[in-house]
Amino acid sequence: MTLRIAINGYGRIGRCLLRALHESPLRREISVVAINEPADLESMAYLTRFDSTHGRFSGAVAIRGERLCIDEEEIEVFHERRPEGVDWRRLDLDLLVEASGRYAHRHELEAFLAAGCPRLLLSQPGHSAADVDRTVVQGMNQDSLVGRERLVSAASCTTNAIVPVLAILDREFGIEHALMTTLHSVMNDQPLIDGYHHDDLRRTRSAMQSMIPVATGLARGVARLLPALEDRVAAKAIRVPVSNVSAIDLVTTLSRRASAIEINARLRGEAEAGYPGLLACTDEPHASIDFNHSLQSAIVDTGLTQMSGERLANLFIWFDNEWGFANRMLELAAFWGRRLPGR
Repeated sequence: MTLRIAINGYGRIGRCLLRALHESPLRREISVVAINEPADLESMAYLTRFDSTHGRFSGAVAIRGERLCIDEEEIEVFHERRPEGVDWRRLDLDLLVEASGRYAHRHELEAFLAAGCPRLLLSQPGHSAADVDRTVVQGMNQDSLVGRERLVSAASCTTNAIVPVLAILDREFGIEHALMTTLHSVMNDQPLIDGYHHDDLRRTRSAMQSMIPVATGLARGVARLLPALEDRVAAKAIRVPVSNVSAIDLVTTLSRRASAIEINARLRGEAEAGYPGLLACTDEPHASIDFNHSLQSAIVDTGLTQMSGERLANLFIWFDNEWGFANRMLELAAFWGRRLPGR
């Protein structure tokens, strides 16, 4: 039985979800039946066909009446700005993917449920752990889903990238403390030139002219997935002027002595056996553009792994913050769908 989903918010993640589904074997299992996006339909179709980061869409894109057609399959389109503006119940959905990033509190999310959505999958963390029924990183804790949940968060792209690596390091070597610095590509909450764009004064500065430190909730996100590391991890983030692909510079104090060779060997083994398709390792001399359109949640650059002494380790992890995360969300939607009552 095909899983019927809708997408709320057709921005970077929303469009990547549709594109990723088109390229994925999951297209036989998942059907996008509706999109809610305030922008006009002509612009939506144009930005589906042409993407400056991921290239031209490989399928046929057309407009038929008030519907977006992808390879002759019609998707109903709405342009509402409020959750209750769409009659979600009429669409006979299995779940709605909330990809606008605008909603994080339970009372905001429950507005979708009240308007007829049976369940929501969020592309962002809940404001607190209590704002959602479950936070899931695909490949880590998806088995915690029982099917009765209505509000599930797929965490964030950065959480999906770092949690598998931290879990392996903590299991194999023990983590006493860790500091994560995310080097994140620019986002739509930044202006191209200086302007009155945000109450964080750093974010009023031109996205393409500076590296800009921003606040991050990554440490809280890690603690939700790996509670044993609560109060032992800290994080900061810097937006860098590239359009896509991000990285995490991880510094961690291990509980036992280790070498860069040993750490890399353990990570390679896990990438091949424990996390195939989600975690990868490379020893080639890469630049960030090499990982554009990468499917994995994280790629450890083993050539940059180093030790200071015998217990202070430094690792460098690449990830496509759009494409990898969009694929994890599709996989999570499919997994959740298989656990729904009656399926």
